[in-house]
Amino acid sequence: MMAPPWLDVLDETIGACATHRRPDLEARLREKRAQQVDPKLRVLVIGESKQGKSQLVNALINAPVCAVGDDITTTVPTFVQHSETPSAALVRNASSRRSIMNAPTERVAVPIEQVTKQVSAIHSGELVRAEIGIPRALLTSGLVLIDTPGIGDTRSANTASTFATVLQADAVLMVSDATGELTSAELALLKKVMAACPNVTVVITKTDLCPQWRTVVERNRSHLARAGIPAKLLPVSATLRLRAAKTGDQVLNTESGFPDLLACLQRDIVASADLLARRAVSVVASSVISQLVTPLREELTTHDSSHTAATISTLQEAQRRVDELRRRSARWQNVLNDEMADLVSDVEYDLRDRTRKILREVDKTFDEADPAQGWEQFEQWLEDNLNDAATTNFAWLMERAEWVAEKVARNFPVYREDILPGSILPDDVLDPVGKLDKPKIEPFTITQKVFTGLRGSYGGVLMFGLVTSLAGMPLINVISLGAGALFGGKTIKDESDARLKRRQAAAKAAAQRHVDDFFIKFSKDCRDAGRYIQRSLRNHFASLAEEMQETLLESARSAKRAVQDDASQRDQRQREARRELDKLVTLYKRVQALGGGAAMELSA
Repeated sequence: MMAPPWLDVLDETIGACATHRRPDLEARLREKRAQQVDPKLRVLVIGESKQGKSQLVNALINAPVCAVGDDITTTVPTFVQHSETPSAALVRNASSRRSIMNAPTERVAVPIEQVTKQVSAIHSGELVRAEIGIPRALLTSGLVLIDTPGIGDTRSANTASTFATVLQADAVLMVSDATGELTSAELALLKKVMAACPNVTVVITKTDLCPQWRTVVERNRSHLARAGIPAKLLPVSATLRLRAAKTGDQVLNTESGFPDLLACLQRDIVASADLLARRAVSVVASSVISQLVTPLREELTTHDSSHTAATISTLQEAQRRVDELRRRSARWQNVLNDEMADLVSDVEYDLRDRTRKILREVDKTFDEADPAQGWEQFEQWLEDNLNDAATTNFAWLMERAEWVAEKVARNFPVYREDILPGSILPDDVLDPVGKLDKPKIEPFTITQKVFTGLRGSYGGVLMFGLVTSLAGMPLINVISLGAGALFGGKTIKDESDARLKRRQAAAKAAAQRHVDDFFIKFSKDCRDAGRYIQRSLRNHFASLAEEMQETLLESARSAKRAVQDDASQRDQRQREARRELDKLVTLYKRVQALGGGAAMELSA
């Protein structure tokens, strides 16, 4: 069977990496080759939280396989693919020790109707992904729908894996609901995704909830055009689609917009698998060839110089650029360390301030309220406020982390958006805090009230009975009995107030312990997240600096060889370099032709 043209081009590019002694680029292309020869077509469904990603997948295959609901959300990637019989499995870490490092995995089969509950029950750090097999005509061609956690959702343990999966995806469905226009964050996300996977379709969901959805769709098209994002945009309603499937209403199905989406999947993905592969190969191979061309261009520039002094100047310039990159490396590492230390300190202070405000509200509440009445409502209020504090605090941490990443990136010789990391969210960041312990509430029973009243009334009867006995009245009379009743009532009231104060103090203490437990746990998780982010940024930028330094060093080595060679050797090397450059330019044009773009001029 004849290999597709893009595979030949990719193999030639891999050979060029080996020829030019760039094993790092060769390994990157070999990984891409292994992904492209896989017959499966992976379609990644991404977007921010609560945009309708999971319901979209359910409506596409007409089966409730992905978790939906206000209090249920996707926490790990869910792979939905074809199977002759319905099946489900959870892929989890085989190691019992929780770690953010890669670990062996094991596949555990579960009933398909229980897969969403099983995902929620298993600790987020243990679960890698969920796999669901279902017999559907849409999936028979090898199509795999991948539902992902919401971008920026603090409840999602594997949000970072979303960006890692983009590198392995053949196409991407970016989901945004019709209740609002595309935000700047969503447009930035689209640009990052298209840099790794150029086959992107924007799906506008929940059109049934927004009467003005057509206006929103047109404005979103304008946003995409202004941002220079060549992505197709399709409006749909999963609710109408599922209702039409249940009732067999073809008009309602057409109104849902899903026939257009399904046609797009069949036409632009399933039937265009070769085109998708060509585009993906074009993106990655173009980037690699550009890096291979740089040292050759530097060498030819050096050889084209007619004087040795000019050649030496070129060598000195190459060395200067290497030294400058090394100085910048020390600078960005200092910036990263200082900014992350400030970030962790500020986030912890913000969390402490928010929890103190909650405790002040608790004290104010239980200065008046009785914990014996409405404790369940107070418990729900406290949990909601703590969740809000955690969400806001963690969102601020992630915003500051992205700002730190941009600040570090500006210390590199050429700042570009594509040198920023795709994601800096840790795989395992937040764990739930235990339930609030209900304080011991002492009941004040009728029997206790009777004995308390009798004990208090005894003094009143005796005191007033003795006083009235001086007037010749018996010890027990109307006056002494009335005084006893009054004293007994006051004793009961005083005891009730004392018990209320004890209940309020116990409730305050229980709330204080719970908030302290929350602060200790969440602040520890935030510090762990900060350390993970710092390590991720350090590794990312260190790898980037090494790649840049290797390119500059190769240029410096080429310039040094030019200085040391005699005239004949320089001429021979110049001819060889020119031939190599011509080969790379020709290969680059072929790569550009794969993606349908115009070839850029790479020669000096």
